[in-house]
Amino acid sequence: MNKIVLLENIHPNARAHLASFGLTNVVQIPAALAGAELLAALSDADAVGIRSRTHMTAEVLSALPNLKTIGCFCIGTNQVNLAEAAMHGVPVFNAPYSNTRSVAELVIAQAILLLRRIPEKNARAHRGVWDKNAQGAFEVRNKVIGIIGYGNIGAQVGILAESVGMRVVYFDPENKLPLGNAMPVFSLQALLEQADIVTLHVPGLRSTENIMNAERIAQMKPSAVLLNASRGNVVDIDALDRALRDKKLAGAAIDVFPVEPSSEKEPFVSPLLDLDNVILTPHIGGSTEEAQENIGLEVADKLARFLLAGTTKSSVNFPEVAHQDKGALSRILHVHRNEPGVIARMNQQFAQFGLNIVAQQLQTRGALGYAVTDVDGLIPQPLIDVLQKDPATIRCRLI
Repeated sequence: MNKIVLLENIHPNARAHLASFGLTNVVQIPAALAGAELLAALSDADAVGIRSRTHMTAEVLSALPNLKTIGCFCIGTNQVNLAEAAMHGVPVFNAPYSNTRSVAELVIAQAILLLRRIPEKNARAHRGVWDKNAQGAFEVRNKVIGIIGYGNIGAQVGILAESVGMRVVYFDPENKLPLGNAMPVFSLQALLEQADIVTLHVPGLRSTENIMNAERIAQMKPSAVLLNASRGNVVDIDALDRALRDKKLAGAAIDVFPVEPSSEKEPFVSPLLDLDNVILTPHIGGSTEEAQENIGLEVADKLARFLLAGTTKSSVNFPEVAHQDKGALSRILHVHRNEPGVIARMNQQFAQFGLNIVAQQLQTRGALGYAVTDVDGLIPQPLIDVLQKDPATIRCRLI
């Protein structure tokens, strides 16, 4: 029976959803694990579910030959060595859509609060100061929100922003279809120079590291605000700190940081702590009950479909094979190096063992190939042995 280990307080509906597929051997561990503890917990696991604090490194993956798949119950997958996982035949799944609305709502709320100078007024009121001055406080209606990264969350931010009267512009290196009345701009500088609100929704790549540095921040209006709910390494925090203290920006809202505490017991350190015009939140963009419920269902569903049917649709590191009900008695999942002759040799082996192929799906991704084959008979162990010994085989599994 497939064993699944869920770490880091994954929503309980994930376990319930797995059980609906008949996957009942599920172990739940509330904390993130590392080192020997992680290896011990996963030593006989077929699948693992993690959030952002458990790191599946090359060393960890090499020590877990039985592990078949990884589910990241979040958007980000930086905590997994994706290339190494692929070459071990381990597809990785995440939840790119489930917390979209939650993050977008937080961004709009922060934009409204910052333009109204609510963080400053709130801080002063807590210190006993009754500050009713309207100077520098603005409505968001007719203000320009500039969205850097027009993916799932960025587009949703644009839709919500329009609903409260903002004008939306966006910059994305890929050609993205605008939703509503959003308008693309073709350089980051053009966006920064016109936006009253700049919000970042980009992946954490080398190309996006410190994308908002001192030079880029200087291109923003002094009356503008900067929001980051994407990745901690995309804003140069020291440059942002200087700009805020020098009154070159009106405010900021930061939900993700270059270095974040590993637990609630570890202190949070940032140069922005004493600034009243900055909203600091502890990486909670997707931390709503609704988002966590949706994530639990989405990723659990992907894990179940892979374990039971070999489905890899929407995997972030693997050739994508769509779900297909098993059309015969046996199904073979074959992960191999993408090179000529592999499928021909495999199919020849099926014929030699007197097995007829009923259905076959093959997809490749870079150096990796993945074939799902249904045959009309029982698969004998000698056939599995032959397929596993093929020099191109990475992994071969019978369902």
